[in-house]
Amino acid sequence: MELYQETIDGVSLVTVHAPRIDASGAIQFKDQMRKFTALGGDRIILNLAQVNFIDSSGLGAIVAAMKQLGKGQVLELAALSPIVEKVFRLTRMDTIFTIHDNVAGAFGPVQQVG
Repeated sequence: MELYQETIDGVSLVTVHAPRIDASGAIQFKDQMRKFTALGGDRIILNLAQVNFIDSSGLGAIVAAMKQLGKGQVLELAALSPIVEKVFRLTRMDTIFTIHDNVAGAFGPVQQVG
């Protein structure tokens, strides 16, 4: 699993270059996210545009990434496929994360969850 990070206007954009986040890549995902979140930045946007499947391990890895954030940091999600969005909705994780329709929308005005 490959994750790439770039900083745009002070926001850390982490893009997942993999079609799946599942049990086979969850630990690697968490390790890479730990490295990127340690770089700092208050907002981290996780671009999931290339991810078309996520299982409970993958969901757990994203939640773990959120929990390892430093004080004042926030993890937002962008560009969820319909299948991945359904997983977040069914598990009610869509009430925990700010979810943007696309990456461009993530750089617009910040909308709070709730």
